[in-house]
Amino acid sequence: MYELGVVHRSVTRPAAADVEALAPFGVSTVHEAMGRTGLLRPYVRPVYPGARLVGPAVTVLLQPGDNWMMHVAVEQLQPGDVLVAACTTECEDGFFGELLATSVRARGGVGLVIDGGCRDVAELQEMDFPVFSRAVNSKGTVKATIGSVNVPVVCANAQVRPGDVVVADADGVVVVPVERVAEVAEASRRREELEAEKRKRLAAGELGLDIYGMRERLAEAGLRYVD
Repeated sequence: MYELGVVHRSVTRPAAADVEALAPFGVSTVHEAMGRTGLLRPYVRPVYPGARLVGPAVTVLLQPGDNWMMHVAVEQLQPGDVLVAACTTECEDGFFGELLATSVRARGGVGLVIDGGCRDVAELQEMDFPVFSRAVNSKGTVKATIGSVNVPVVCANAQVRPGDVVVADADGVVVVPVERVAEVAEASRRREELEAEKRKRLAAGELGLDIYGMRERLAEAGLRYVD
């Protein structure tokens, strides 16, 4: 059950240096380095090409068709934070647009991930304010029913707690638990180094069949070559 009608002001955020160490890596790398966990559903997409964000989550629980708690959440932002918004039930209304983005940026927020809709895409792109959303929808919302801020939420099938680090790019969105940020950053760095070496070998014409030692396993699985 969600905790309704509460704003938690105290959030345990990761060390800034750990977030900085994680920042260079893409969603696919982080997901794999974390044991293939943490992905949001792939329907959450960037609203314009090139959008990317990394930062600790300030979570928002919205009611359908109501963005009241977005305004409440903005006050809780610290520089570098990402708003992560879920809804008590599925809703694709336009919860967020240019004016809220202006307010978020003024507080130091770096973007939004929402399992719902947003609008003002052209303006968001011009501002270079990254938003990853379930839908783009001009339909407006009201301010009538309270939700919560900084409670654990389920956003596009992924659990997000306040302070967890969100990484989002063209490949999707992944959530790194706050207590694992340093570990995952280091695992991502090692993975990138291994991939750089494999990239060189593939570019030189070596086959993945040999690099990954697939031939014996394929033969055991019954694969035959016929001339």
